[in-house]
Amino acid sequence: MNTGFYKDLDTNFETACELIGEKYSHNELIEFLKTGNIPQRQMAALRLDGVFSQEDAESLINNLTGCDGKIREAAALRILQLLKENPDSRKFFKVYPEIFSDASIDINANICRLVTDSVSILKSEQVFAQIYLDKILGFIDDAFCELDKFIYKDKKYLINKQLFKLYWCLEDIKLFIDIIDKEILFGILARTSDINEYTVREKAANILHKIEDKKFMPLKEKLMSDENYYVREAFNKNH
Repeated sequence: MNTGFYKDLDTNFETACELIGEKYSHNELIEFLKTGNIPQRQMAALRLDGVFSQEDAESLINNLTGCDGKIREAAALRILQLLKENPDSRKFFKVYPEIFSDASIDINANICRLVTDSVSILKSEQVFAQIYLDKILGFIDDAFCELDKFIYKDKKYLINKQLFKLYWCLEDIKLFIDIIDKEILFGILARTSDINEYTVREKAANILHKIEDKKFMPLKEKLMSDENYYVREAFNKNH
């Protein structure tokens, strides 16, 4: 089997077309996930009929990070579908909080959304939730440290990369309001409510909207009168 990646889009497309019309067994799809090229692994992820063992789950989730974006997105989509279709699959995926956390800040926003939706299903697993949350908090600390280093001469994409990370980390934190330390949460929201990028402030507002603690009221009041419409509107949404 060809284990390398094709280098041009035409070859990838032609191979993908050839794969569509073929039928493959479960074991063949698992083998594609382990050793296939880009179109093979993408196809295998999308067509996988289920995960019936820890090895199956590992073969799929190993395609969630560290490979071509087409493969990562296909894997993220199929994992979410499997978690929704078969609750029993959760027992196989709940052992990979580190991989899910790494994938939650992918450069592809579609992958971030799919992973966050998967985590919303797995968050009831206590060990998974704590390990995942700890990783997300680490990502936030790293982003704050990087932003503190930047000066106005730094390239905008470097700053945007950290803001993008904060955006999705806040989306994840919203799932864990009940277990996150309130002092840590307050510090994160105090910092992100002052970020210039309004989408980050909007995410902070979405979290604050769910918190009744009086300690957080000054932050809520500040964002309720934010200059940006979408930040203010976050407090008018249903929980």
